[in-house]
Amino acid sequence: MKRPVDRQVLGEVRNFYAAGLNFRAHIAWANAHHGTSFKIPEQADIGYRSPNALIASGEAIVIPKDAPGPLEYEGELVAVIGRKAKNLSESEALGCVAGYTLGNDVSERSWQRSDRTLWRAKNSDTFKPMGPYIVDDIDPMAQTIEVRINGRSVSSYSTSGMLFGVAHYIARMSRYLTLHPGDVIWFGCDGATVPVLRPGDLVEVVNEAIGILANRVAAAAP
Repeated sequence: MKRPVDRQVLGEVRNFYAAGLNFRAHIAWANAHHGTSFKIPEQADIGYRSPNALIASGEAIVIPKDAPGPLEYEGELVAVIGRKAKNLSESEALGCVAGYTLGNDVSERSWQRSDRTLWRAKNSDTFKPMGPYIVDDIDPMAQTIEVRINGRSVSSYSTSGMLFGVAHYIARMSRYLTLHPGDVIWFGCDGATVPVLRPGDLVEVVNEAIGILANRVAAAAP
């Protein structure tokens, strides 16, 4: 199966989950670059995002007028849930997945430091590009995710480096949360997330099997 991620698919997203701090090198980079003090998590942790932020490939990432910056990308693997699931074991977990796609977890870092719930930093309109296709025949733990800015490769990592794997996350979540068709789970990124994004930049999140999620950055209209 290879299904385009269009407005219909985005409108079907019921719950939007995001893995927290799931790659060791990204944690080390964030602490050194942004002055944070994140520790390696002892267990898989899940955050929430808002579907209002979702856009498809080809749509613009719009920087709010009062955003002080920096604005940074995070290229991620995304699981799309295909059937209702509860109390799954790790061996059963991937069976509820309809397929996988790509996400760009755009983040306003100043707001990320100041807003306790990350409500603006992670959830502003257009901050969550997703696509371009959902594919169902890949190993989620053996994918290379690359990010290009204006055609130049700025990041590349393997999903095999996750601290907690896709099956582990889904099984742990299903102990407490009923997963529903259309739910999406984003699995974090590895390494640095610079250079910062500026109006006019073309951001591409690339995977050989899934394709290229491409979005242009734009300033909000005055």
